Order: sequence, then structure tokens, then C-alpha cells
Amino acid sequence: MPTPNKHDIALVFAYVIEKYEKLQKAVVEKVRSVASRLSAATPGRFLLLQFAMAQVTQVGDSISNLIAQVNSMINSSVRNQKTS
Repeated sequence: MPTPNKHDIALVFAYVIEKYEKLQKAVVEKVRSVASRLSAATPGRFLLLQFAMAQVTQVGDSISNLIAQVNSMINSSVRNQKTS
């Protein structure tokens, strides 16, 4: 497998963010749908909605953790560089 260059990595990360945004929008649409018809909000639909919101939160947390790890790695690399 060839080594990806920095542009490939940027594209992959952009793809992850794009998919996350679509997931968020889908959950917001579900919330709006349930909120607009409260009489149709059955316990089952409510639980499924909670599950979908939890998934969005988990994905967001994972992306946030990934960014924090990359930042930490960059900061560590900068600190460990010897001055000339």
C-alpha cells in the first residue's frame, strides 16, 4: 500500500467531517419531525431518536479526540526539535 501524502490525509479528514455533518443534519431532521407531531412521538420513536443523538455525540467526541491527539503530536514534535 503506498504511503499517503499530506493531501490524501486532508481529503480523508474532510470526508469524515462531511459525513459527520450529514449525520448531524439527519438527526436534526428527525428531531424536527418528532417535535412537529408530538402526538406521534411514541416511546419507541423517542428511544430511537435518543440513540441517534447519542451516536452523533460519540462520533463528534471521536473526531474531537482525534484532533486533540494530532495537536498533541505536533506540539510534542515541536518541543523535541533541537535548536540549531
